[in-house]
Amino acid sequence: MERFMDKIGIDTDRAGNIIKSGGLVIFPTETVYGLGANALDKSAVENIFKVKERPSYDPLIVHIDSVDKIEQVVSNFPENAKMLANKFWPGPLTIILEKSKDIPDIVTSGLNSVGVRIPEHPVALEFLKKPIDL
Repeated sequence: MERFMDKIGIDTDRAGNIIKSGGLVIFPTETVYGLGANALDKSAVENIFKVKERPSYDPLIVHIDSVDKIEQVVSNFPENAKMLANKFWPGPLTIILEKSKDIPDIVTSGLNSVGVRIPEHPVALEFLKKPIDL
C-alpha cells in the first residue's frame, strides 16, 4: 500500500531549518501527527498554542531523538526513569520528570515537570536528529 508521505516525500533537512528559524512543522510519530517547534524557543512554543487553539493549562510533550539529549530537557534523570527509558524508548511512552531551567514555562503550563519521549517513527527520529542551536 502506498502512503501519502511516500508520494510527497519528506524533507527532514527543511523541517530542521524551519525549526531553527522559529517555525512550526508537522511530523509523524507512531501514534499521531504532531505540531512541532523548538521546545527551547518560547515564541515558537507560543505559536503552537495559538495555531492549535490549545489552552495554556495543557502542557506539551518534548520529543528528543536519544537519551543523550535528556539533560537539555530535565534537571534530574533518576534510575527508575532510566530503566523505563531503556525498556520502552523509542516508543509511545512519555516520562514525566523535573524540567531543566532551559525549558520555558509555557511548555509545561508553569509546572516544574515536563513530559519527555523518544518516538519510534523513523521520520520523527530523523527530523529530531537535526541540530538546533541551544
